[in-house]
Amino acid sequence: MANHVSSLKRARQTITKTAVNRANKSKLRGTLRAMREAIAGGDHKSATEAYRSTASILDKSVQKGVLHKNTASRYKGRLNARVKALVVKAA
Repeated sequence: MANHVSSLKRARQTITKTAVNRANKSKLRGTLRAMREAIAGGDHKSATEAYRSTASILDKSVQKGVLHKNTASRYKGRLNARVKALVVKAA
């Protein structure tokens, strides 16, 4: 356990930041899960709406330091390709 005042403060800050990061990651994972379920449902309109919100959350997670920008870009590209494939499959 920390003994110095500065290390005690650091320990408190770590707990706070860990909670924020955990909440952000959880929100991101939940959004990705909902997006995959929308794609699995096969409805292009709902999948497109889910993609918009998911892309927004991915971009915010990059700004908050939860994801690397290339990782978020890769996720968005793959999800967008799956949404576009719904249109081809339906036609």
